Amino acid sequence: MRKSPDRARLAGAGVVAVALLAAFTAVPSQASEPAVNSPAEPRVSAKSATAADRQMLAQRPLIEAAERLAVVAESPALQGFAGITLADDAVVLWWKGAPPARVRQAVSSAAKLAPVRIAGAVHSKKELDQAARSIATWQQQNPGAGVHAVKNPGDGSGLVLSASPTRRAAAELGQTLRERTGVPVRVVAEEPLKPLSRGDDWSPWIGGARLWNQSAGAICTTGFGVRDGQHRPYILTAAHCGQSGQQFADGQGEYIGNMGARNQDHDIALIPTNNVDPQLYVGDGNSGLVENVPYWGHVFVGQYLCQSGITSAAVTGGPVCNIKVLFFYNDREDLVEGEQMNGQDAARGGDSGGPVYSRGDAGLIANGTVTRGAGPRIGFQDFATANRDFGVSMS
Repeated sequence: MRKSPDRARLAGAGVVAVALLAAFTAVPSQASEPAVNSPAEPRVSAKSATAADRQMLAQRPLIEAAERLAVVAESPALQGFAGITLADDAVVLWWKGAPPARVRQAVSSAAKLAPVRIAGAVHSKKELDQAARSIATWQQQNPGAGVHAVKNPGDGSGLVLSASPTRRAAAELGQTLRERTGVPVRVVAEEPLKPLSRGDDWSPWIGGARLWNQSAGAICTTGFGVRDGQHRPYILTAAHCGQSGQQFADGQGEYIGNMGARNQDHDIALIPTNNVDPQLYVGDGNSGLVENVPYWGHVFVGQYLCQSGITSAAVTGGPVCNIKVLFFYNDREDLVEGEQMNGQDAARGGDSGGPVYSRGDAGLIANGTVTRGAGPRIGFQDFATANRDFGVSMS
């Protein structure tokens, strides 16, 4: 987790426009000249705690214990690590075989923050990674197989294969791939997650605002205002929202910047800009309600999160919460999959690139950016990957 200055947001301008569902849509006529915002509804700090806030705060001791444990347990030099998941009452470290002394010491240290238990795993993460690579080769050899994701549930039990609902003989496919890889492969017939491409923001730019690709006419959402090791400011968003060099603005055409570095596989990209603040919009589609985001944090299976994409905010009146992390993708995309536990749509068109976050004692915590959705299911990239790929943080 990284800490950044907790800077107050000054009242400025900007009524947030209702987002459009289409990824490519009509845009204001003043696109050729960057617009200048005039004072309207100021950004205001959110104060009241919701049920989702309380749910995420209740998990903080578990997440902090998991963070401390992961520093040691995930070391490439150690054998046997399968995953770390969050149960309702404890952090669970999944390990194949007997954990070494270093790991047992890390468990004791993490247990000072929250209950931690060790559970036996059938396979290590290294074994599952190797199996996933074998499945990727099989997919290349069988392009019409209808397989669209390879997932790791984080407990070392095996892999989960996401296949087209029209595919038949799922059990037979699972058996074929188990024989090929040597690990259990459960095939789930489900719709693939689809790409999801607030209105009038202003500089310093923040997360959760409407992001307009003026070069292509696409609408997405700003993820987080981030900085690199040289303190240069960027907007972090989804790579599929545009190509390097394309011009981006807010919902009223005010110039933000041109897309720069991007990782297409991981679906994350940076837009260099003039200034950013570590905040994000948390209100409805016409609200200036914001909260500070002083940290970023890792993601764990079992963790509860919210996402604040522009379209969902307009439709639901605020962020979509009660999203539970279920899987990490074991493929080149390296995404995270979650599910909205009330059966609501987890994300909508136009939410792409938007902020995925949790709540901490000092404010919100940046956890990732939206990539895809399918009903209550959501695919997003975790912030830790953006940190590794681009060296950015909330500081």
